[in-house]
Amino acid sequence: MACSPAFVRRDDNDGVATLSLNHPDTLNRFSDGSQFLELAGHIRRASADPSVRVLVITGTGKAFCAGGDLRQMAEREGFSAGDVAQVQARYRETVHQLPVALAEADIPTIAAVNGPAYGAGCDLACFCDIRIAAQSARFSVSFARLGIVAGDGGAWMLPRLIGRSKAMELAFTAEPIDAQEAWRIGLVSEVTADDALAARTSEMARRIARHPAGALRMHKRLLRDAEQHTLATHLDVVAAFQAIAHASDEHVRAVRDVIGGLRQQR
Repeated sequence: MACSPAFVRRDDNDGVATLSLNHPDTLNRFSDGSQFLELAGHIRRASADPSVRVLVITGTGKAFCAGGDLRQMAEREGFSAGDVAQVQARYRETVHQLPVALAEADIPTIAAVNGPAYGAGCDLACFCDIRIAAQSARFSVSFARLGIVAGDGGAWMLPRLIGRSKAMELAFTAEPIDAQEAWRIGLVSEVTADDALAARTSEMARRIARHPAGALRMHKRLLRDAEQHTLATHLDVVAAFQAIAHASDEHVRAVRDVIGGLRQQR
């Protein structure tokens, strides 16, 4: 019996690692806990790789990720199988590893949303630092429609991105929004034509990856932790990070490159 292809494909190019959900025949749905672990593992390895400066997550085919497997839900298989304690343990051991991996990633992350991002797919995009949407992208916090809740941390992240009221509206109505509405409410940074998404994402990733890797990782941590730190704590961390940055060779090289560029403009 032939094995199904890996759920995630990784491609590397000039400091940018791209993770593509690679089951287009299922609209890249999550149907097994191992898929969450596979993607989380890729994210952790990319974050730990000193050659990687930016991580891109996208989907192959017509969808970014259409969420979970509805047939399995209806038949109480997969994530729905077993009693309450078993389902709870399954989520903790598999599903929750993905938002934690993204939240702990030290490198900038970009979601290139190439099509529908429903349920867990919408939450996956939300846990990335930047979201760029193709014109055909659709977003839906679809859990209430299925009689379940956001089991992967999406309800924690969404109000931080778009505010409490709009997050409540999307969660309670479970209705999809198109890419332009996602841009209007601040869920995505920009919207591109479908055939321009890959190029635009690559361009942004390259613009980020050209900067010193150590500074990018420290800046990512500052921005992430600032949501929970007091100003005093934040400034203490800033002082430590800035001291490390000033003492680094990559800082000196970067400043010399900027000076050289200014001289050429004269």
